[in-house]
Amino acid sequence: MAKRLLVAYGLWALGGPLGLHHIYLGRDSHALLWMLTLGGFGGGWLWDFWHLPSWVAAANGAEAPGDRGGTVPALSPLRLAGQVMVGMYFGLVAVLGLPWVPALLAQPLAVGLGVQLVSSVGDQTAEAPSILAAAFLASLIFQGRVLAVLPTSLAASIAAQRHRRYKPRGMPQPRLAARLYHLGLACLAFAAPLACRGLCGAIGVLGTLLALPRATTELLLLPLRTGRLLAEVLGFAGGSLAQDGGTGFEPSSWSERQQWAYEVLGLQAGSSTEDIHRNYRELVKVWHPDHNRHRAEEAERRFIELQEAYEELVGPRRAAAG
Repeated sequence: MAKRLLVAYGLWALGGPLGLHHIYLGRDSHALLWMLTLGGFGGGWLWDFWHLPSWVAAANGAEAPGDRGGTVPALSPLRLAGQVMVGMYFGLVAVLGLPWVPALLAQPLAVGLGVQLVSSVGDQTAEAPSILAAAFLASLIFQGRVLAVLPTSLAASIAAQRHRRYKPRGMPQPRLAARLYHLGLACLAFAAPLACRGLCGAIGVLGTLLALPRATTELLLLPLRTGRLLAEVLGFAGGSLAQDGGTGFEPSSWSERQQWAYEVLGLQAGSSTEDIHRNYRELVKVWHPDHNRHRAEEAERRFIELQEAYEELVGPRRAAAG
């Protein structure tokens, strides 16, 4: 079916940044590039305005070039610059969207795919294995750092230019439904990691907002709690040593700190010194960092809590006995 220039310009005007005119003309690689970069970051979409007549003519077979077998396309500085820019863009997207994937894997793979996509625009292409090999080698040299995205993209682009060639002619084009399906899968693979990262960030912000009322309440109650703690320390609240028979460990005189210590040691309030010693020794064995290397941070935190709780309960008793 012949392509019409007026339809191509209409699609360019209505959905140019999404590559609708390229889909209409059968230029799927160009369409995918425009979808992922919003029309080549806006500038490429405007540049298409002057090329649409020649592309429509080529789609209709009016500008069928001669046999190009064995020939190499001319070096294009514009295509080289586009390869470097899109390669860097894909690499940065991989760093932001795939933080759980090792940088030595995600970054060069994304850069290589971006460079290969630009290489496949129009009637040209390049050898993908050579591009990926150059990207992985450059990333390995720079140890996958974020700033390595530039030399990695540059190395992959140079490899693409060295192995550039024309696409084979006469290849049958798939149906429109199959083409749209493949384009949709490619867009989903590109956008899914970014969407997931954005969703996680939104959940974190929502959790912070939900915690604000509680934090505000704690802040408002801080003076009251401070006064209560000061009163307990001075002996004006919670009973006195003399009133409690000189022991100082009756329920009325327990502070919040002592209650926390009993909970950490897994004891009931008012437990004997022997129970405190026994539970402390057992829990220290369980949570010793040397025995929990697979969860070192949690073990160290629990180990320190056990020591603080033990000193909180045994210290005053030791001082009273002395």
